[in-house]
Amino acid sequence: MMLAGLMACSAQAVEYQRPGQGSKLVGIMEYYQVNKGDSLLDIANKYNVGLLHLMASNPGVDPFLPTPGSLLQIPMQLILPDAKQEGIVINLAELRLYYFPEHSDRVYVFPIGIGRVGRETPKMTTRISQMIKNPTWTPTANIRKEYSAKGIELPAVVPAGPENPLGDYAMRLAQGGGQYLIHGTNKDFGIGMRVSSGCIRMNPWDVEWLFSQVSRGTKVSIINQALKQTVEPDGSMYVEVHEPLSRNESQLGQHKVVAAPNSLVSEVAGDMQASAVLDLALLEQNGVPVKVK
Repeated sequence: MMLAGLMACSAQAVEYQRPGQGSKLVGIMEYYQVNKGDSLLDIANKYNVGLLHLMASNPGVDPFLPTPGSLLQIPMQLILPDAKQEGIVINLAELRLYYFPEHSDRVYVFPIGIGRVGRETPKMTTRISQMIKNPTWTPTANIRKEYSAKGIELPAVVPAGPENPLGDYAMRLAQGGGQYLIHGTNKDFGIGMRVSSGCIRMNPWDVEWLFSQVSRGTKVSIINQALKQTVEPDGSMYVEVHEPLSRNESQLGQHKVVAAPNSLVSEVAGDMQASAVLDLALLEQNGVPVKVK
């Protein structure tokens, strides 16, 4: 069972129409009835959403054996991040990449993998400095040491091809000494998760599409917003809360607090129902827009 939303889904991208002035809420929630043999990874790939995001939207569901016939919430509605709508915007907390084409009323949204704890993807404002088709991979000494500890001896340079973890396309970022890339992958797992050594990892079909749309010089903004909010033109208020990124190993698996800004607290002050809805959203951190009032 699938309920149509105000977006177009394809093998390349999830496309939304940019909202009107004063609005940041796009899309509608979709729902999927689980078939026998489905896994959450299958469903995440079907809708082009991140695995962890899908799990957060459906707490308690077995990711490997969801109950056939059960109805899952697909997080296709979202609040655009608080950033200039230009080029590529990556919000680390929600593991999403947004692409805002120039002279267009559309925005394209993709799930991504980002740097794991200890190898974090940094916040930055930069540009694409190099477009690389069929990239080679030159692992750092630290990465070669990590692989060696697992019994895998990496060559100094991994050639282009199916064994290359960068996939078929890569876009180098100017900041950070050029060590950070937006790239594809040769794996079928890890999109929508913290798995990389700092680079931004995309599904092969997504990075191929994005590679064809951008060019050297395209602006890239990497932000970290666990809480997004909007007051829509009709006066309704929504928040979207994601689990904050763990800063160290001790925080893994632990509940991390998201604090509402003072402006948001003031907006709901005196409204017991709105305050309760906000408090629950901050606690659950399920990554879907919630109407506060």
